[in-house]
Amino acid sequence: MTFNVTEALSDFTRRYVELWQEKTGFPPASSELYGIPSLCVERTGDGVVHWLPRPFSVQEKLNKVEAALEIRLQDSIHDYYVMQFAGDMAASFEGQNFSLIQVWSEDDFIRLQENLIGHLITQKRLKLSPTVFIGTTDSDMGLISVCNLTGQVIIEQFGSDKRKTLSPDLASFLSIINPVMS
Repeated sequence: MTFNVTEALSDFTRRYVELWQEKTGFPPASSELYGIPSLCVERTGDGVVHWLPRPFSVQEKLNKVEAALEIRLQDSIHDYYVMQFAGDMAASFEGQNFSLIQVWSEDDFIRLQENLIGHLITQKRLKLSPTVFIGTTDSDMGLISVCNLTGQVIIEQFGSDKRKTLSPDLASFLSIINPVMS
């Protein structure tokens, strides 16, 4: 079955939420997002916020990133970041644990764009091909990214040319990763 990015992300999110509800009886929880306003907040307590995904309400896509760098981002990257508001979600792929970055609120969307611009400027300065991060690994410098030239999902070390292809495209990647409890 072929998925587009929004369908694949929606399916992964559903599986992630179901895992949390099955294991804990509650929606996903995050201590890092505790006290930060979002439409996603379902309940708070004991230093955590329980959340559920909500439809993305910002009309623009990643246009500010494209304008700032005079670059055209892969459609899959736009689709990934503007599908929903949600908390970051833990996942695994071939023994590699990582966290899928999600947009928590409208303020977070502004911050995300600033971080993407900084990431792309660093790559340009280092003469590396452009990538857009979608996840972080347990390693401080490890990123799960989409190559903006090919659309492939890769694991890379920030600031280096050390990269390994994980999947031919983002939709395929999202459909084969497994949710894990964080």
